Amino acid sequence: MWMYLGLLSALFLGLHNLCKKHAVRENEVLPVLLGTTSAGFLLLLPVFVGSQFFPEYIQKLGFYIQPISWTQHGYIFIKSMIMVSSWLLAYQALKHLPITIVTPIRSAGPFFTFIGAICIYQEQPNFWQWIGFFLIIFSVLLYSKVGKKEGINFKRNKWIFAIIGATFLGASSGLYDKFLIQYQQFNPQTLQFWFCLYTVVILLIILLIIWFPKIEKRKSFIWRWSIPAVGVLLQTADYFYFKALQDPEALIMLLSAIKRSQILIAVVIGGLLFKEKNKRKKLIPLLGIMLGVGLILYS
Repeated sequence: MWMYLGLLSALFLGLHNLCKKHAVRENEVLPVLLGTTSAGFLLLLPVFVGSQFFPEYIQKLGFYIQPISWTQHGYIFIKSMIMVSSWLLAYQALKHLPITIVTPIRSAGPFFTFIGAICIYQEQPNFWQWIGFFLIIFSVLLYSKVGKKEGINFKRNKWIFAIIGATFLGASSGLYDKFLIQYQQFNPQTLQFWFCLYTVVILLIILLIIWFPKIEKRKSFIWRWSIPAVGVLLQTADYFYFKALQDPEALIMLLSAIKRSQILIAVVIGGLLFKEKNKRKKLIPLLGIMLGVGLILYS
């Protein structure tokens, strides 16, 4: 069952990536990020209020936000710090790079998760899982050659390094999620609500320091319908992902790889919507990544 939940998460993540590209295109990244996170927080706020005043009813619905200790609040705050750093790098890269370049690089995230799952959680991969992961990495390298034809030098372009850093931080957060869900016993909505709250606070502090005082930056910000859509789609994807992680048999290295099937939506549909170049040439490494995910799924 957890694999199907992972596929549902991938579906909403793919749609989330399309909206995210629309939201940040020629726009200020920081307020966009604050807007998307705030939309996710507002989506969960009625659940929190209901958990405080109508706990029995909310428990029957399966959305009860559980009380947690100060130590557990600290754990969630750490996750917020990791993800804010990852998102800042990823959004800036997405603003300056084609979505058909950014998404495949992010698809290398399962490789970092894979190594962490072996070292930290002693998850045991088999031969075909090894092949699948290295096939994903090789396919991402193929994308670098396609990217050069779009004027993107993977060795000199700072946004390439930004998206690689975002991918590493995102993978670290994925490993941390297993600790929070399986070892700290958070239910999905509890983790999501407090994570969104702390993330909004962190982003507000950053914006008050480096964005709000600058009039020209405030004027260049454009509100778009896709900004709240990003937040709602992300929280929906995260809910299915955390529900999958609640299964004691769920392997974080496989779940992380399953989520990368979102690339099909981002590259194929996103390439058409945003009219990006070399879509056909990108299909070859795309197939390689999908094959790698397939080997992991069916091994």
